Amino acid sequence: MYLALYRKWRPSTFDEVYGQPHITETLKKEVASGKISHAYLFTGSRGTGKTSCAKILAKAVNCPNAVNGNPCNECEICRGIDNGSLTDVVEMDAASNNGVDEIRTLREEIVFAPTVAKYRVYIIDEVHMLSASAFNAFLKTLEEPPEHAIFILATTDVHKVLPTILSRCQRFDFRRVSAQDIVKRLKFVAENENVTLTDDAANLIANVADGGMRDALSVLDRCFAISDNIDSAVVSSAAGVTGNDNLFKFSGFIAQGDFKSALLLVSELYKGYCDVSVLANRLLDHFRNIMVAKSVSNCQDLIICSEEEIEQYRSRAKEISMNKLLECIEILSRFNYSVKEASNKRILLETAIIKMCGVKDSVSAKEPAAPVSAPRTVTKTFTQPVPVLSSPEVKAETPSPQVKEETPAPAPQPQANPAESQEPYPDGSFTLWPEIKEKLKTYDMALFAVLSQTDAIIKNGKIIILTNNPGLKEYILKNNYASALKNAITDVTGREMKAAISVTGGNNKPAGESDKPKDDSPLSGLLSKINDFNN
Repeated sequence: MYLALYRKWRPSTFDEVYGQPHITETLKKEVASGKISHAYLFTGSRGTGKTSCAKILAKAVNCPNAVNGNPCNECEICRGIDNGSLTDVVEMDAASNNGVDEIRTLREEIVFAPTVAKYRVYIIDEVHMLSASAFNAFLKTLEEPPEHAIFILATTDVHKVLPTILSRCQRFDFRRVSAQDIVKRLKFVAENENVTLTDDAANLIANVADGGMRDALSVLDRCFAISDNIDSAVVSSAAGVTGNDNLFKFSGFIAQGDFKSALLLVSELYKGYCDVSVLANRLLDHFRNIMVAKSVSNCQDLIICSEEEIEQYRSRAKEISMNKLLECIEILSRFNYSVKEASNKRILLETAIIKMCGVKDSVSAKEPAAPVSAPRTVTKTFTQPVPVLSSPEVKAETPSPQVKEETPAPAPQPQANPAESQEPYPDGSFTLWPEIKEKLKTYDMALFAVLSQTDAIIKNGKIIILTNNPGLKEYILKNNYASALKNAITDVTGREMKAAISVTGGNNKPAGESDKPKDDSPLSGLLSKINDFNN
């Protein structure tokens, strides 16, 4: 029966473990000196050697012929642990055995002395999956186990392990395996399997593995099924990723703003073998490498690739500004966050590509589209905010933005306000009021509904809104509708104009010009005085 590469080439001694010298050296010294702890906790990302080191440690503490802390792998105990026939070493998966009953069974068994080996070793993988009741049942046994018992706990999510468990273990944090160590190991395995592996292919596998040696060997295993001469094209086909040549094409199209060619390349890769999510991650790594090449002079230590590709990164870094690189990285990061819930990943990637190309007429996702308005004169400098309504509250809430002149003049002259130079509207009926109400639909439909039945006149250059609703003014100010009203007036008239509200007697005429209000209550009189004061 064929044995997968990650199982066939699993390290059998501490010296064969790649990328974890800070852990293997410590464990070797503990075994050699006999100062062995009763509980260990191995934590780290997947495929970094946690379970492998646990099995090596189980062999080393029981091997009668251990040398410098390493097991001999030749004695009966070592072979029994390797093939799983030795009952003194128990490997338990907490993901499927996470109940309190399993822990109780373990507590009942642990009191018995080992049959052949020196220690009974319990390797509990994915220990964070244990239930709260199982953890509590395990605490006392973990704190004071029999002298012949050793616990080795492994987890990829140490934050879910109870602090009371952590405090009872010797903790070892496994790092991601560096790309150099992965490449070295892949070369070693390929050579012993009589398979040719190019440097580009090894680097591509290392990038795809993302620090996991097991993932790297799994990808290499798939490549073996395709060809005995493995290059980057074989890896791309086996792993469903694109090679660096296509990534450089993407960055070139984005630097030139050629979104059409970029979309065609996405379509070509999508129809072939490339997964959209993997492609986005590869693009993210690619733009990160360009950013590093642009920022660091000696970037060879931070980018794992050939010397030829290093020069390509440096060349591309000269074509793209740092702000553009940061923008592309941000767009791709947002894509990776949102693609998990997307039903069509390709559309999201194409949208991200267009944004990265910087299409001129595209609208930023953070800013709403500006409504189409009549031609207006833009004021470059506002010295004082222009209020919409004649109320101190509105002045504090709706100041106009201050825009500074970009090119300083040697002798700046005070800018005249175009609103002052324009001829004021004559007093009387305000014919543009229907257009202003229609424009309110763009800003706030609720305000449009409130003002839909109102009329307006011009008095002393100010818009007087006529309404028979005494509470309208307070409603507008309380709900911060003044800003929307101001924007609608400015868009239609092309100038900044003040506005006020006048309560009429029901015929859309200001009070005093028509019949008096029927309500002669004190409250009505007070509202009338307030409106007269505002006018």
